[in-house]
Amino acid sequence: MSTQPEAQDGGHPPGPAAAPPPPSLRTRLLRHVLAPLALVWLVGTVASALLANGFTQRAFDRSLLDDAYAIAANVRQGQAGLEFPLSSREVKAVLFDQVETVYFAVLQADGTQLAGNASLPVPPPQGEQVYRFSDLHFHGRALRAVRLQLSTPAPFEVITAQTVHSRSIMLRSALLYSLASQGVLLVVLAWWLGRAIRQELRPLAAFQQALEQRDAHDLAPMRVEASSRDLQRLGHAVNDLLARVAQGVQAQHEFAGNVAHELRTPLAGIRALAGYGLAQQDPSVWREQLAGIVQSEARASHLVDQLLALALADEAHGSMPLQPVPLDPLVRDAVLRFLPRADAAGVDLGALGLEQSVTVQGQPLLIEGVLNNLIDNALRYGTPPMGEAAQVTVALAQEGQGSEMRVLLSVLDNGPGIAPEQRRRLQQRWVQGREGERLGQGAGLGLGIVMRYAELLGARLELEPGPQDRGLCVRLVLAPARGTPAA
Repeated sequence: MSTQPEAQDGGHPPGPAAAPPPPSLRTRLLRHVLAPLALVWLVGTVASALLANGFTQRAFDRSLLDDAYAIAANVRQGQAGLEFPLSSREVKAVLFDQVETVYFAVLQADGTQLAGNASLPVPPPQGEQVYRFSDLHFHGRALRAVRLQLSTPAPFEVITAQTVHSRSIMLRSALLYSLASQGVLLVVLAWWLGRAIRQELRPLAAFQQALEQRDAHDLAPMRVEASSRDLQRLGHAVNDLLARVAQGVQAQHEFAGNVAHELRTPLAGIRALAGYGLAQQDPSVWREQLAGIVQSEARASHLVDQLLALALADEAHGSMPLQPVPLDPLVRDAVLRFLPRADAAGVDLGALGLEQSVTVQGQPLLIEGVLNNLIDNALRYGTPPMGEAAQVTVALAQEGQGSEMRVLLSVLDNGPGIAPEQRRRLQQRWVQGREGERLGQGAGLGLGIVMRYAELLGARLELEPGPQDRGLCVRLVLAPARGTPAA
């Protein structure tokens, strides 16, 4: 009784064998090129050899027919009828062949033999044919024969036949030499193709080696020695991928650094307020410190929201396709969303140009982000001097005709405005205007976020003085949706 050996490694059966690695690109190219080429060459060689054999057979048949005519030329009309005066020696001289055995027969009109071999079973010509070729076996030999009919000096027939050794040798030689020469050419071509493909793939191998040796933190563009357009495109694709990865990594590092830098101040303020309140015994001081903590927490929350929006905008490049977006309901919803805050701050918040439906090419999330930041900035910093009512207006308008038509989304306030030399600087990140520095609010990210959103929307951001050169007008110039009729 035999016993089975126990499975190793805890009784688990051995896993399936690893699949063999796929062939190299060079091997696959050679296989795809040489296999059909060899098949085509083989078929062509056989066809050429058979065609050459056909012409050779016609030449042999013509020689066999000439022999029949040579025999027929010696048939004479005698007193007793047809005569064949040649002796066997003379016949051998006429039908001499060093390789083949030649047979002949001269038959009279009634089928009786006049000379030669009477038992050659050669079929007669059909219809109006004068001669007819045929293949037959005679005494165990394969023969090629022709039967010729003549009518002068009297009706008679001549049959000549010969063995086919020369024909067979000729066919085999043609096939052999053709296959041998084509095989040598195929081997030479395989060697040349392998060498050429190896040279062409050398830049690809170098590119692969450079990628394998590249450090994971090195996102610089790869140097590609492109020997072909395909390899050049591959290099561009890899470098574009590295650039996108580097952009994402940079955005992550910048986001982490921004969070660490900007949250340090409000968190430290919260900690200081809380520590001072705990050290006091007066409830009114506690209430004052708690109010300061709430204010600092609100500023920190607002800063976190802006940082997250900016990080998402940096990572959304190319991943948010533009689409037709109805703009007027987005403006209406944004105004209604900020209306309670505006009423609490005593700001007259309104909207213009919502009577007509306007559709632009954009993204709802990005447009909402633009509106939120612009209205928030206007409510924060657009407060006019003492004695004047604060006003913030969101305006929607169209200009131009046909393909030149543009949609203008503007947020206007009657506040202190911004000096011309400050407008360009304010579109950069972490740059605040004088009013923001004075109030101690924000972190200088609002217009930077709007600028980034405008880039993703394919729009143009403009900062101009408000009506009558008072306040500030921030305008976003958008493209109308495709197929929108001219106004």
